[in-house]
Amino acid sequence: MNKQSLPGTRAIITGATGMVGEGVLIECLKDNAVTEVLAISRRPCGITHPKLKEVIHTDFYDLSAIEDRLGHYDACFFCAGVSSVGMKEAEYYKLTYALTMHVAQTLARLNPDMTFCYVSGAGTDSSEEGKIMWARVKGKTENSLMELPFKTVYNFRPGFLEPTKGMRHVKQYYKYIGWLTPLINAVAPKYISTLRELGRAMINAATKGYEKQILEVPDIKALAKI
Repeated sequence: MNKQSLPGTRAIITGATGMVGEGVLIECLKDNAVTEVLAISRRPCGITHPKLKEVIHTDFYDLSAIEDRLGHYDACFFCAGVSSVGMKEAEYYKLTYALTMHVAQTLARLNPDMTFCYVSGAGTDSSEEGKIMWARVKGKTENSLMELPFKTVYNFRPGFLEPTKGMRHVKQYYKYIGWLTPLINAVAPKYISTLRELGRAMINAATKGYEKQILEVPDIKALAKI
């Protein structure tokens, strides 16, 4: 991979109204290597910044109405996602695999030199044959993304994520389990990172490259420091 930073990186972010996407967006807005950010969301993210542009679009299965705004970008940080809790496999498949692939296929056609960074999750099943439904679907999504004609695809598999201070879109349950962070850091450091580290790692993957396409938590932490 090219280890030289690419000046003036223009990035697309999905999921900026969620916890992970907001955390990654914050890092992009702080980093001088990222000169422009286009957030594609179903509703405004609530952040204003000179580098940030927003496209409000409700149907991620049909991007034809906004395709003219999606060209000439260097990176996509795909942070959109849903929990599998309470979902049947067909519904989760549609909201995870089908949605992600439609967006990715569109971007690959418009930006063949793009680096695509996908937020997956720790425990994702690359074999696509395990017993855990969400892990199979995420594994299939990762595998299919790596077959698309992008410059590079990186699949990020974070575990427990510590939010960045001041974020708006922190999941409610983090308010009750945040006190566990030091304990998790002490007993299971391979399964915890900060959202700042994830954002930094995604930016560095897009601008400097990395030797692996699937990044577990230790990879995320290492890449964040490059």
